[in-house]
Amino acid sequence: MRLYAICVYLFLYIPIGIIALFSFNAGRHASQFMGFSTQWYGKALNNPFVMDALETSLLAAFITACLASTLGTMAAIALQGVKGWLRTLFDAMIYIAIMIPGIVIGIATLIALVTVFGWLNPLLASLWPDGANPPQLSMGMPTLVAAHTMFTMALVIIIVRARLSGMDRALMEASADLFATPWGTFRQVTLPLIAPAILAGFLLSFTFSFDDFIIAFFVAGSETTLPIYIFSSIRRGVTPEINAIGTMVMGASLLLLVAAQLLLRRGASKSNN
Repeated sequence: MRLYAICVYLFLYIPIGIIALFSFNAGRHASQFMGFSTQWYGKALNNPFVMDALETSLLAAFITACLASTLGTMAAIALQGVKGWLRTLFDAMIYIAIMIPGIVIGIATLIALVTVFGWLNPLLASLWPDGANPPQLSMGMPTLVAAHTMFTMALVIIIVRARLSGMDRALMEASADLFATPWGTFRQVTLPLIAPAILAGFLLSFTFSFDDFIIAFFVAGSETTLPIYIFSSIRRGVTPEINAIGTMVMGASLLLLVAAQLLLRRGASKSNN
């Protein structure tokens, strides 16, 4: 079993290691290592198209993480009071949102948005004065953020609910016995205890949104995220510059995932103490 596990990990991580290695290639061909150099990192960071795509991805990921962590936390707290078949129904909907392939979410979101826009745009045109140009709803940053929030919010709900389940209910009961208001109990007792889970959900939402290509490809419209830019570039051939971009994205994603895991462990250790 150990040998099998080692082979699986090697199969998963050797290609990633090769990409990182060839990002330091001095040559212009991604498949021929001609010496060690960091020139492609400089070219990637000085590429205006890469910087524009990076800015779009960072903005979309940050807004998505803020919305997902806020709405997901509110939903997780609300679901704590739901019991019976309704709780089972909501649980199923949350897990289905995570298990459904991204391409299904992307296509479904695209169809839904096109249908809604097809209904709202004529309505807006009829309400606007004659001779004026009514706004046209279309794909772009708002639809990208909405689709990513819908997907990543389910992750936040699961993480925060797990933290809420491990909390000592006696603390909230003691707060109520001391005549604290529900808001005061949440602000002084509940929120500090679930803060690591909320922050971990924020980091995971940011990472998933930043790295996503499939959903963004369907709903981004004219916006170009970094994964979409990379996909468009590799259709013309893989270069060391693409390897450098991929390595930087992978490194940033791993740091965020490790930070989220450390926060979750810290919160669990505090709960046990």
